[in-house]
Amino acid sequence: MKILLVLVLSLAAGSSVAQTRDNAITVYASYRDGGSFTDVTSGNQLHIEASGAASVSLDLKLDKSRQLQLYLSRQNSQMNTGQASAPTPPGGPVPMKVPLRMTYLHIGGTSFLEGRIGQGAYLVGGLGATLFEPGLDGFENELRPSINLGIGYQLPLGERVALRFEARGYATLVNSTSGVFCSGGCVISIKGDTVTQGEVQLGLSFRY
Repeated sequence: MKILLVLVLSLAAGSSVAQTRDNAITVYASYRDGGSFTDVTSGNQLHIEASGAASVSLDLKLDKSRQLQLYLSRQNSQMNTGQASAPTPPGGPVPMKVPLRMTYLHIGGTSFLEGRIGQGAYLVGGLGATLFEPGLDGFENELRPSINLGIGYQLPLGERVALRFEARGYATLVNSTSGVFCSGGCVISIKGDTVTQGEVQLGLSFRY
């Protein structure tokens, strides 16, 4: 009888531990597209090229179906400046493609539609900032407010590991009529209102 009681208590304790594994760290690989700026002089669009991106999220349990999420994502891409107007002296020649790194840092959350953290479809979103880092002399970094919204599906692979399939959209408020990235004298003049991007991503989630 005592042995049976010990076994029952052990199983209950194990079940309780399993139920508390509603926090997670997830690493993502994604393919992201979209986004552009406008050349002030010509009015031509300077598109951000599609490329891969890498992200990581920390998800902390709020209740049985929702998590608080801290989300960091980085994309190394290029801005196509082939349609930009010729630089004004003493600006030198502008390369056809300018390296552009974009980093999103957002705080938000996930809400599982089936009512239980860790499995099934969920909604995700967050608010924060985007850091633009152009790789061209005469340009400076820009930090702007941004938002992301998405939908995903989590497929458990075991007690601690799961796959996440997600589609997210991003919107960054640039709100500049001229002089984005300018540092003193601009090589070329660029403006922008809202930069929008979309992506699909695959994540590997470690629950604890």
